[in-house]
Amino acid sequence: MTGPDTPLAAQPVPAGPPAPQPSTFTELVSGILNDAQKLVRQQIDMAKAEFKEDLSRTKRATIFGGIGVTLATVGGLTLVGFLVALLAAFGFSVWASCLIIGGILLAAGITFGVIAQQLFESFNPLPDKTFNALQENLTWKTEPQT
Repeated sequence: MTGPDTPLAAQPVPAGPPAPQPSTFTELVSGILNDAQKLVRQQIDMAKAEFKEDLSRTKRATIFGGIGVTLATVGGLTLVGFLVALLAAFGFSVWASCLIIGGILLAAGITFGVIAQQLFESFNPLPDKTFNALQENLTWKTEPQT
């Protein structure tokens, strides 16, 4: 029932020829090398994508952190002036008030600095997933086949 007047959707689709099998050792090795090159390119593309994602997250966190630090600095300086004046109003001398408030803020700053250092040490900007996959692929290729 197929002919020149039959619509394309109604015509049966012939199956394509099967993929050619390598007939020589050279073609087989060439195919393996092409597959290996393709795999390495895919691994590199995956590493780039993962790095861009991590970089985007780091950039966003840095922007919010910078704004937060700036606002906290302005607020903190205002609060320090208030606290020094408050202690002076309770009978402390101005230099003693500055020493007390400065010591408290220094201790708090060191504590937060240590916490920040520990957080930065736990963050790894390298694309671990990609490198692990690449290492697994390289191990597979170098292991003797039984």
